[in-house]
Amino acid sequence: MRNLRLDICYDGSRYRGWQRLPGVDNTIQGKLEQTLSRILGEEIEISGSGRTDAGAHAMGQVANFHCESTMPCGEILTQLRRYLPEDVGIYSCKDVQPRFHARLNARAKTYCYRVWNSEEPCVFERKFVLIDHRTVDVEKMREAAGYLLGEHDFSAFCANKKMKKSTVRRIDAITVERYGQEIRFFFTGNGFLYNMVRIMVGTLLEVGRLERDPKAIPSLFGAKREEAGPLVSAGGLCLMEVQY
Repeated sequence: MRNLRLDICYDGSRYRGWQRLPGVDNTIQGKLEQTLSRILGEEIEISGSGRTDAGAHAMGQVANFHCESTMPCGEILTQLRRYLPEDVGIYSCKDVQPRFHARLNARAKTYCYRVWNSEEPCVFERKFVLIDHRTVDVEKMREAAGYLLGEHDFSAFCANKKMKKSTVRRIDAITVERYGQEIRFFFTGNGFLYNMVRIMVGTLLEVGRLERDPKAIPSLFGAKREEAGPLVSAGGLCLMEVQY
């Protein structure tokens, strides 16, 4: 039994997210499994490094799957590129050690969230950014981001109210940078809760609009979801990299 790794990118605009859903054929996982099963002539199930939200994107998603087929990786890659839709791309396909698991072996992930912070039109990037015309203070947001670093109970930043597992996560780095009309937030951590990055961005934007004091961020650890900021749209979110 072979174990193969895929490095994947996708525009998630028209998909219901990464995770396969019963009766739903427009998920990234489902599309990949259907295509691989067709190519290899056997039932394929893939494991991704994590679940991206409906409408979110990825430049550095990683997945693995097991198969009996002896088809060379180069041929599998060629076939995937031929049959997958144009909004799902495969960088590479390679054999890996039997125990490699895209999710369980991941040590850290980096996400980027993009905000178009201008009244100028954003026609060509509109699917990949949150458009927010309001004035924000980038330095205030950087100050607030500093309080999010480290290991904390991020329950207030989790949209899953039925979460039974630990809501403790570790954030290793956050950067907030302005590039012309655009503000980009980068988050690196050992794992992220459901909607966690999007809620952190919503909270930081409140700080940037002077609606929340940066020094109040620590009071959110272990708090209820309602105490943190709003959930911003998924279109601005992109999984950039998974570290192993």
